Amino acid sequence: MCVEAAPPPSSRMTRRGVLAAAAALAGTAAAVTPAAAASTGGGSPRGGDLVVEGGTLLDPATGEVTEDAVVVIENGTVRAAGARRDITVPSGAQVVEAHGKWILPGLVDAHIHLNTATEARDAVRQGATSARSGSTNFYQDIAVRELARQAPALAPRLKAAGVFVTPDLGDTVLADPDLTGLARLKDGVRSAEALRRVIEVNLARGADVIKTRVNERAGLPEQDPLAQVYSYEQLREIVTAARRGGKGVLCHSYAEQGCHDAVTAGIRSLEHGVFVGERTLAEMRRRGTYFTPTLSAIAGLAESSDPVLAERGRTYLPVLKRAVLAAHERGVPLAAGTDSSGGRVKPIGREIELMHSAGLSPLDAIRTATTGAARLLGLERTVGRLARGFAGDVVIADGDPLADVTVLKQPVRVVRAGIAL
Repeated sequence: MCVEAAPPPSSRMTRRGVLAAAAALAGTAAAVTPAAAASTGGGSPRGGDLVVEGGTLLDPATGEVTEDAVVVIENGTVRAAGARRDITVPSGAQVVEAHGKWILPGLVDAHIHLNTATEARDAVRQGATSARSGSTNFYQDIAVRELARQAPALAPRLKAAGVFVTPDLGDTVLADPDLTGLARLKDGVRSAEALRRVIEVNLARGADVIKTRVNERAGLPEQDPLAQVYSYEQLREIVTAARRGGKGVLCHSYAEQGCHDAVTAGIRSLEHGVFVGERTLAEMRRRGTYFTPTLSAIAGLAESSDPVLAERGRTYLPVLKRAVLAAHERGVPLAAGTDSSGGRVKPIGREIELMHSAGLSPLDAIRTATTGAARLLGLERTVGRLARGFAGDVVIADGDPLADVTVLKQPVRVVRAGIAL
C-alpha cells in the first residue's frame, strides 16, 4: 500500500478509540473520576471562586508592582486585580492570604512532554498552569489536554502536539491504525506523501500544533545532534500541510544550517537551537519566529552519568546562553520551556533562572514564561497576566522575583482556574 493511495484518516469512532487508548496510557481517565475530582476541588470545568489578598502583585506586561494587592477570581476567571483600596472583596469568599509574598500569574511551559496525569499534576504544582506539548508517542498529551478541560486543577491548560513528525516513528505506528501503513516505508517518513499523512492523522486526532525535527537528538549519546534529518523542502512540506489545517509548527533543532532551513521554511518556533547563527536570528526577527531554547534540558545533560552527554551539556550550555542573549538583543521573541520528559517534571522557574543567567533582566526572564510564552501559544488574551478577563491562575512566591528569580522554582502556593492547590 502506498501512502498516496491510502484513504483519509478514519471516522470519529476510530478517533474515539485511539484517544480512549491514549487516556488509558496517560491515566487521565482514572484521574477524572468523581472522587478524584472532588478531592482536588476540580470537579467542575468552570473553575472556582477565590480571593488572593495581601501580597505584592507583579504585572509582567507592564512591570507594574502593586503592594497590598487583591485578586478576585470568579468561575475560574479574574474579575478584578489591583490595590486593595480599589477593589471590593466579595463577602464570604474563600481567601488565600499572601501577606509578605509576591503574586504572579500562572507560568507557561512552552515545551514539555506530558505523558501521564501524574506528570500533569506535578507541572501545575510547580507553577506551570499553561503549557505546550513537545509531542508524545501515543497521543497522551491530547488526553492530558482533555483532563485539563474537565478538571482544571489536575493539569495545565495545554496545547497538544500529538505524535512527532520524524523519519522513524518507531512504536508510534502502534498508536493509530491510520499510521501502521507507514511502518512499511523503506526510507521512513520522508516523502511528501508520508509527511502529509502523519500531519493529517495528527489533525484528525485533535492536535493543536505540529512538532517536527531538523536535527538528531542531543540526549542520545549514539546520535549526532548536528546531523540533519530533513531538508528545507521536506520542512516546507510539513509547514504547508500544518498551515492547511490552521496549525503552526515547532521544530527540534541544533545546527545552524538546520535552524536556518527550519526558519525559512516557515516554522512558528525554533526549539533548542544551540548553534543558531546571526543570519538565522535576523530572519527570525523579521518573521516573528519564536525561540524556545530549553536551557533546563541542556543544563541537565551536564549532570548525566554518560560522559558523552555530560560533555555535550558542558559544551552546549554556554553556547546556548550566548544565543539566547543575542536573540533577546535583536528582538527575537523568547519563550521558556523545560523540555521535561521521562517522568521527571522540571520546575518552569528553573528555566526563568537560566534565562536570567543568560543575560536577561529578571523582568524579561519572567516574561518568557508569562506574556511571551502566552503569545506563542495564542493565549495572550487569556494567560500571562492577572487582569480582568484573564484566567484565574496564580503563583505565589516567597520573595521578590525581581530581586531573586530563583524564588519561582518553588512556589509557596499555586492557584489553577480559581482552585487553590
